[in-house]
This record gives sequence, C-alpha cells and structure tokens, in this order.
Amino acid sequence: MRLANGIVIDKEKTFGVLKFSALRREVHVQNEDGTVSEEIKERTYDLKCNTQGRMIQVSVPATVPLKDYDYNAEVELINPVADTVANANYRGADVDWYVKADDIVPKNKVTHAGNSQNNVPQQPPKK
Repeated sequence: MRLANGIVIDKEKTFGVLKFSALRREVHVQNEDGTVSEEIKERTYDLKCNTQGRMIQVSVPATVPLKDYDYNAEVELINPVADTVANANYRGADVDWYVKADDIVPKNKVTHAGNSQNNVPQQPPKK
C-alpha cells in the first residue's frame, strides 16, 4: 500500500536546519533475471536534522549528480515528499516512512523558486 502522491512537507517546520553527513547507499536497477545491474536508480544520503533531533535519510534520483558536500555543510531539500510502504504481517502491518527529494543543494545556493543560483561572481561596484 502506498499514498498516491506522498505527503508534501513544510521544510522549515519539519526539518529546521539540515546538515550534510554522507552518502548512505546507492540503489541499483534490477535486471529482468533478478540480478543487480550497474545502473544506479537512486542515492540515499544521511542528513542531520535539528527539528527531528536525529539523522534522517533522504533519497534523490540518480539523474542528480553525486553529492559530496563538506561534513556539516548546511543544505536544503528541493521538493521533499514523505511517503510510506506498508507490508501486511500476522499482527496487522509494518509501515516504513521515507523521504524523497528532487535534489539536495547548499542552503546559500537556493533561490525563492527553489532553483539553484548560477555561480556567477558578483562584480564590485564601480567608483
């Protein structure tokens, strides 16, 4: 069982300050015969979350370049969504929550529209 579109998250209230920790794992695509291919489907990163008071894992698509930010660098999620997977068992169901995002970017590189700014140096004011 899955939620149709996930739960849209208010980033500030849910996460507060997020700090980059490390790449946790890469999920690979399975071949038709069930073996694991070399193609990466998604990457999951560990982020320190001050509002939740613990480390959270956030998955981003493999089409997004590998993130290798400095440890404890402040980051922001682009379009985060929480979702669930439920598996029936003899007592009812086990529910696992997970967070996915379109991207993880440095906090100071995010515009109000949620897109990364170009790294164009600012020209000093003319005298």
